[in-house]
Amino acid sequence: MANWKLFGFQITNEKTKDKEGQTDNLINKEKSFALPQNDDGAVTLQTGAYFGTYVDLEGVVRNEIELITRYREMAMQPELETAIDDIVNEAIVMQGHGLPLDINMDELRVPDTIKKKIREEFRHILKLLNFGNMGSELFRRWYIDGRMFYHVIIDETQPRQGVKELRYIDPRRIRKVREIQKTKDAATGADIIKTMNEYFLYNERGIIGAHSNLGMRIAPDSILNVNSGLMDSRRAMVLSYLHKAIKPLNQLRMVEDATVIYRLSRAPERRVFYIDVGNLPKVKAEQYLRDLMVKYRNKLVYDSSTGEIRDDRKHLSMLEDFWLPRREGGKGTEIQTLPGGQNLGEMEDVKYFERKLYKSLGIPISRLEQQQGFSLGRTTEITRDELKFSKFVFRLRNKFSTLFDEALRIQLSLKGICTIEEWNDFKESVYYDFITDNNFEELKKAELIQNRITVLQLADPYIGKYFSMQWARKNILNQNDDEIEEIKKQIEDEQEEMQQMAQKTAELTAIQSGATMQQDQQQQQPQPQPPENASQPQPDQSNQAEPQLDVNTAFQNTTNPGVNQLDDTVNKNLKVENKSNINSILRIIKDRREVL
Repeated sequence: MANWKLFGFQITNEKTKDKEGQTDNLINKEKSFALPQNDDGAVTLQTGAYFGTYVDLEGVVRNEIELITRYREMAMQPELETAIDDIVNEAIVMQGHGLPLDINMDELRVPDTIKKKIREEFRHILKLLNFGNMGSELFRRWYIDGRMFYHVIIDETQPRQGVKELRYIDPRRIRKVREIQKTKDAATGADIIKTMNEYFLYNERGIIGAHSNLGMRIAPDSILNVNSGLMDSRRAMVLSYLHKAIKPLNQLRMVEDATVIYRLSRAPERRVFYIDVGNLPKVKAEQYLRDLMVKYRNKLVYDSSTGEIRDDRKHLSMLEDFWLPRREGGKGTEIQTLPGGQNLGEMEDVKYFERKLYKSLGIPISRLEQQQGFSLGRTTEITRDELKFSKFVFRLRNKFSTLFDEALRIQLSLKGICTIEEWNDFKESVYYDFITDNNFEELKKAELIQNRITVLQLADPYIGKYFSMQWARKNILNQNDDEIEEIKKQIEDEQEEMQQMAQKTAELTAIQSGATMQQDQQQQQPQPQPPENASQPQPDQSNQAEPQLDVNTAFQNTTNPGVNQLDDTVNKNLKVENKSNINSILRIIKDRREVL
């Protein structure tokens, strides 16, 4: 048993506790001799009761730290920075307002109250991550390093309040460890896994060396860990998506340096000095030649680290002229010119390695051409590289979404909305909709629907004769059984709603017809004479705005049962936007009551 306590909190239940009530070790009730699948890059260890724990991380973690540092240095190169920007901008679309993603729970079969709570907690997680402002930076950080760690901070005295803060941790300072204790099976004698303990090791200066006290041990529930899913050949270390670009980038740099050196050395025309030394002895002839070289030469040296050209007179230069002695009897002192190199404008080798670099990152080669514009055409005009790139970005989003799954698992279990086991079932039906500006999938879907409808129109005369409706739905429209039942229910609901609307319209038309007939009868009756003491004529009410009459007020103080029945009908059906029609009907009904 472990004699130390993990830092942080652990979300456990009675099933995960051992006989002594400890929650550090997870007891495996199912027997197995195979180690768990290592997709999170954890170091798998074996513990013994006599020898304690020995953490052998020599080399693996050191190489991992150096590898992460190398990834970050590679990301600073101009070519890789442009490629990474294309991937990040395609994956996380930041707009002027709103969040770049939302949670989709259409396939989750839980009450709407649970969905509402899950959506509220998801937005709380996005707020803790500041995803609305830093979403692209978080995705970029995860893409370059290949892993991401967050410390989950809660109020342990009040865990029901949920997560208070998510604090980023440098992946070079933390590592996941999985301890496994084996035992002998009494029946078969095989070594089976008895207990398994997982925790994180954290060291502020980085985890380097092979010692059991490498750092502080942290509970696994207190850390959010999401990685790229790429592993090395030994499945002992997590790799970044930039790992495939290490060799192409080095080759591109070497070719560029060689091209620059060749052009600087072969571009100028060199001079050949034939110096007449006469009958001077060899030593004096060489001294005389060196004196002339020092007097006339100008040394230029190319610095490959900075790309600068400097004047260096301490070392031999590739740009020096040739100085050759000539004895007496031949030609005298002479200066000739050597021509420069040819085909200095060829850059095919540099372009080749640049295309190879972009291919290693999965980016279409067409994006290298700066002069090509963006065209939103048909799906037949979409290149295969762009389609592959959209699917690659979709896989990146899906893997990055593990961060939200792990955060919601902790947040929902702390607040008591659902248990960890329930969330493990829920997350299979929960998706995250990222905003996208790549319309290739949308265009493809629209064109497929158009083609299916065209085929359905051609097959419509033969449905019921050679084909059944069920066959047409499954084979032409590619609908499964669940979609067929859902669409049928939606059609029935819409038809019922249309019937109710038609019934209300008919009742309203009948009321208007009855009111019109009553108005005609009133016009046929003799109009009452105005009183003699009326000093001024009444203004014309037809040209003035009719006051908004209340239906309930207009239908009060009536003892006629026919009028009351009409009142109820009007109260139920006079819900239209044309207020002038309502006022006219109310005015007619008021006149009718006065007559009655």
